[in-house]
Amino acid sequence: MTRQELRRAAEVLRSADALIIGAGAGMGVDSGLPDFRGTEGFWRAYPAYAKLGLDFASMANPQWFQRDPEFAWGFYGHRLGLYRATNPHPGFALLRTWASRMRHGAFVFTSNVDGQFQKAGFPEERLLEVHGSIHHVQCLGSCQTISSAAPYSVDVDPETFRARPPLPTCERCGSLLRPNILMFGDWGWDSSRTEAQEQRLEEWLEAVEPGTLAVVECGAGTAIPSVRHFCERVAAARKGTLIRINVREPQVPAGGISLPLRALEALSGIAEELERA
Repeated sequence: MTRQELRRAAEVLRSADALIIGAGAGMGVDSGLPDFRGTEGFWRAYPAYAKLGLDFASMANPQWFQRDPEFAWGFYGHRLGLYRATNPHPGFALLRTWASRMRHGAFVFTSNVDGQFQKAGFPEERLLEVHGSIHHVQCLGSCQTISSAAPYSVDVDPETFRARPPLPTCERCGSLLRPNILMFGDWGWDSSRTEAQEQRLEEWLEAVEPGTLAVVECGAGTAIPSVRHFCERVAAARKGTLIRINVREPQVPAGGISLPLRALEALSGIAEELERA
C-alpha cells in the first residue's frame, strides 16, 4: 500500500506547477535534531532540566529572560549552537530539485525555528517561519528591533546549561536580546518579520492556478497543529493535493496521500518513483 501511495505522490509532483512544503519538528529528526516529543524525549536531550523537573513548555517561556537571563540563554544558546552545527539531510535537496522543475517553484511553511531550509539553499524570500527563527534576535529595550543573530555566540556550561557572560546585547542601546521566537505565553514576541513572510506567501499563492498545487507536509504533528492546519486549508482552497509524511500521525482528509514514514525515507521513496517514469 505504501508503494502505491509513493507512486501517487510522484504523479502529483510530476504534474504540479507549484509546491508548498510544510514542515514540523519531524523534518529535522533525520538530520540528527531532537523533536522534543514528550517530556522523556526532552529530558534525554537536556538532562539538566530533568533534575529541575522542567519540561519544554516550561523552558520555552519568555519569563526567564526577565527572571534569569543566564538560564534563558543557556537553553536557547545551546539550541543556536546545535542548529548552526547541523547539516540538513538529503531530503531537503530532493525537495529543492522537485521545486526547480515547477513553473512557480516552492514556498516553505514551517513551525521550525532552526533555519535548516535556508542552510539547504531555499531562498529567504520563499519561507514562512510561523514561530520565528532562532537565527534572529529582538531587543528587549527601547529599540524593539529585529536583527540577525549571526554576530552572537553563547558559551553554555554543559553541566548546568547556564550561559556564561557576556550575554547577547543590543548594539544600539545595550539592552538584553532574546531570540525572535514565539514562546509559550509570549506577549512580547515581535511578529513583524513573520508577518512580512505571510504577505509574500499570499502574493505567491495568488499567481498559482487552482488545481496545480502540490502540498508536501513533513513531520508536522497534532500537538502544535499550525503546520497541519495550514497544509489542509491551502490544499482545499487551491484544489491541490496534500501529501502527508508522518510516521505517527499520518491520517489525511479525503483525497490526500498518507505516508506513515519518516521524512527522509518518504522523500527518497518518492524520488525513486519519479526516476522510474
